[in-house]
Amino acid sequence: MKIPPALLYSSDHLWAKPGTNGLWEAGITDYAQDLLGDIVFIDAPAIGSALYAGKPCGLVESVKTGSDLHALVDGDVVAVNQALIDSPEGINADPYQAWIFKFRPHAQDIEQQLMNASDYKALIDSL
Repeated sequence: MKIPPALLYSSDHLWAKPGTNGLWEAGITDYAQDLLGDIVFIDAPAIGSALYAGKPCGLVESVKTGSDLHALVDGDVVAVNQALIDSPEGINADPYQAWIFKFRPHAQDIEQQLMNASDYKALIDSL
């Protein structure tokens, strides 16, 4: 199970990576894509939509099941990865390069709101 140390994680198995100009990328973790199996559909949040920490903001469907995407933090969606929407299996190939959406957080303390890699590993080890 890959858990890159440079990323931040939510208890809902999403990751966040800082980008440029205060934007962050978000996607699902290796653990989540492994549980889901072959991903066949992504319903990403719409550009311009508001995110509320822990609340559903999208959907990922696999051949086995569907799973809500839960917002990592409060913020606004600024971009969606259309290439991934068109080829959702990219998440299975490399979940940490396959960002689903980019967002601008409302607060600057995102590092305090999410887990680091070691805390996320402890979480999944306890499941």
